[in-house]
Amino acid sequence: QVDEAISRGIPAAFLNSTLSKDEITEIYSRLYKNEIKLLYLSPERLAVEGYLERLHEFNIAFFAIDEAHCLSEWGHDFRPDYLVLSRIRSNFPDIPMAAFTATATHKVQDDIISILKLKEPLIVRASFDRKELNYQVRPKTEVLSQISAFIKNHPDESGIVYRISRKDVEKTAAHLKKRGIRALPYHAGLNKEERTLHQELFNNDEVDVICATTAFGMGINKNNIRFVIHGDLPKSMEGYYQETGRAGRDGLDSDCILFFGNGDIVRQQYFIEQIEDPAEQHKCRQNLSSLVRFATVNVCRRQQILEYFGEEHQGQCGNCDVCNDTTEKVEATIDAQKILSAIARTRQGYGITHIIDIVWGADTEKIRSRKHDQLKTFGVGRDKTKLWWRGIINELIGQQAIFQDSERYNVLCMTELGRDILYGRRDFMISETSASREPVPPSREMLIEREGFKDKNLFKLLKEKRTEIAHENGVPPYIVFSDKTLKDMSLLKPRNNDEFLLVSGVGEKKMEAYGPRFLPVIAEYLRME
Repeated sequence: QVDEAISRGIPAAFLNSTLSKDEITEIYSRLYKNEIKLLYLSPERLAVEGYLERLHEFNIAFFAIDEAHCLSEWGHDFRPDYLVLSRIRSNFPDIPMAAFTATATHKVQDDIISILKLKEPLIVRASFDRKELNYQVRPKTEVLSQISAFIKNHPDESGIVYRISRKDVEKTAAHLKKRGIRALPYHAGLNKEERTLHQELFNNDEVDVICATTAFGMGINKNNIRFVIHGDLPKSMEGYYQETGRAGRDGLDSDCILFFGNGDIVRQQYFIEQIEDPAEQHKCRQNLSSLVRFATVNVCRRQQILEYFGEEHQGQCGNCDVCNDTTEKVEATIDAQKILSAIARTRQGYGITHIIDIVWGADTEKIRSRKHDQLKTFGVGRDKTKLWWRGIINELIGQQAIFQDSERYNVLCMTELGRDILYGRRDFMISETSASREPVPPSREMLIEREGFKDKNLFKLLKEKRTEIAHENGVPPYIVFSDKTLKDMSLLKPRNNDEFLLVSGVGEKKMEAYGPRFLPVIAEYLRME
């Protein structure tokens, strides 16, 4: 941003930890002489004791706060250091202040006003509609191959690929480079010099694709980014909107591709379960629910995004995969009735997960204690996956046959339309695309594509767990699992029972006996990685 300002003839400077003492001294000298019109600071610098008071030494006329959603605990990127900005008003009661964000819901907007102590501020809300962006959600199978195939069809175009972890970023960048695509990684594990170099090469069109964690893009003003790909589910709708919003800033058509599969839900749920703060955990579950609905419901993607941010839209945007879907509608009334019946028989008092468990016939403590295993709808949907039933629920929500009551912990409630479907007065239709969206069963090839190498550190942990189990049972370690099986386990890194069964030497009995002991070891290792 400073480079951009200087190029336009505006005297600007920034202060941060990358500058030498001499450079900082020179900037202060220019400030005392009123030679700088725009000074950029991070909130972390203002948090240094006495720094805010020192600003009185300069002739400050205006405070502008960018990325203001970081102030709010309800925002998608809350940063505690931003809260120091709440002291600006008491230190500078007469200096005007403005706050800017591209991703504020009404709740976040109210938080910003309250924390900054803004008095009857002028509120300017531009439309969230980015008409030049084409939103698409695609079933995730072999995601690295899917990403490279898309990019190969868009030669010499700039794009960003977002992945959830540093490891995935590195793996994706390496995969693309092997296929002749000019790609580089960008994440917090790289040193400052590497990050700066990679960013400059991308800005100067010397590299076509940056593979990044969500840290990349703050302050990026490259206007010719033609595509943004999410190889994993983002953490929130706000994050998704902000990240996709880096495409098409020149007003030209650009693509936003989200690859989505059941593994994304499992992975996010695991991360959420590690959060100790109940309020934060609840917020993250709501974020996940919103994203899963966005990815699975057969409702205009643009309409869903805009309505999330409180803006009305009639759908039929003509520029998303749902609106451009020419497949026939198929009837799913009976499956809808199974869900609606479970909601009705539990007196509209439970959320998505519990209703799915009833229909699917899950043996859980919650179901047994409430005697929901005695309901007529218990187990009527065992022939389909839980992801399928989640998709039906999301479709019912999208078509306004049911809704989540936010004042009662998001329990599912029926509307008049829902009752009509339940009692056979209305049919329930979904597109063939939705009907075929059941996840592909995992295969060894898919897991190798996902992980791709035998991990010596994980192998060592698995051997330790094997020894522990062998001692407990008084048997030699090879009776539990052979070294060959553990090496295969370290290659595939299974995350659930279905994937565990793909490991060489694992059958149903060993999966039941040892899966609950080995899967947490792998999950914890992946989390630490």
